[in-house]
Amino acid sequence: MNAEIINPDNLPESFIRAEIEQIERERGRTVAKAEFHRVGEDQASERFWWVPVKFDRIRRITGYLVGTTERFNDAKKAEEKDRVKHAV
Repeated sequence: MNAEIINPDNLPESFIRAEIEQIERERGRTVAKAEFHRVGEDQASERFWWVPVKFDRIRRITGYLVGTTERFNDAKKAEEKDRVKHAV
């Protein structure tokens, strides 16, 4: 685990590791920074910052947001080819 941890209430490291592993599994993303505060006897407040997800491009083709067109059929590929491209 390479995440920066903020733990002013000295919650157990095993608890923190388990919480980070669970949230990463649920979200399918990597935690960059995590903050934990004790709220009650058996409760903690948690806040997470995520490692940015890299992407090259997003296209909107007839209502679908996609990164690549490799799975498009011939009609969708033709539609994308015929579209007017706007400079960003």
